[in-house]
Amino acid sequence: MASELGRGRNWGHLLLVIGRVLLGVVFIVAAYMKMKPQPTMPWSFRSIETSLSMFAMGVDSYQILPPWAVSLVAHWLPVFELILGLWLIAGVALRASSLVAALLICGFFAAMISAYQRGLTISCGCFGPGEQIGPKRLIEEGALLLPLALAVCLAAFFIKRRKTRALLGSAVTPSA
Repeated sequence: MASELGRGRNWGHLLLVIGRVLLGVVFIVAAYMKMKPQPTMPWSFRSIETSLSMFAMGVDSYQILPPWAVSLVAHWLPVFELILGLWLIAGVALRASSLVAALLICGFFAAMISAYQRGLTISCGCFGPGEQIGPKRLIEEGALLLPLALAVCLAAFFIKRRKTRALLGSAVTPSA
């Protein structure tokens, strides 16, 4: 019976590793797609700046942020996504990184729902320019990324709690 519980915990840890790596890769790809140069431009700081300026137009199309915040968000969000993706993959302070990831995806999803409800026909901007916000994109985001982020976050908190209980239990148990 104890070995079955151990196998269950191993599966839980394995699924958490897979989930956090997948989520990390999603953030890294999203950052890359926003920063990559336009098709005719080579990689350079100037081409990345141009891509981020194009992304700023996408951020502005949501009509949520004041004009002064649009450029700030457009230039720092991809960098933050890249760092968050690497942070998730590394697994350091997983409770914090998974919580930040879940909150960020919830915020993105809320912005997309808001834009769709207001009848805006805009590009999602999640992975660079392209896919328009609509029922298909909302279902993809709501059925894939949001549950993945929430599952990783919840698992990180529950597994940490189990480890803490196990450590406390072994510290309190008198040895023979």
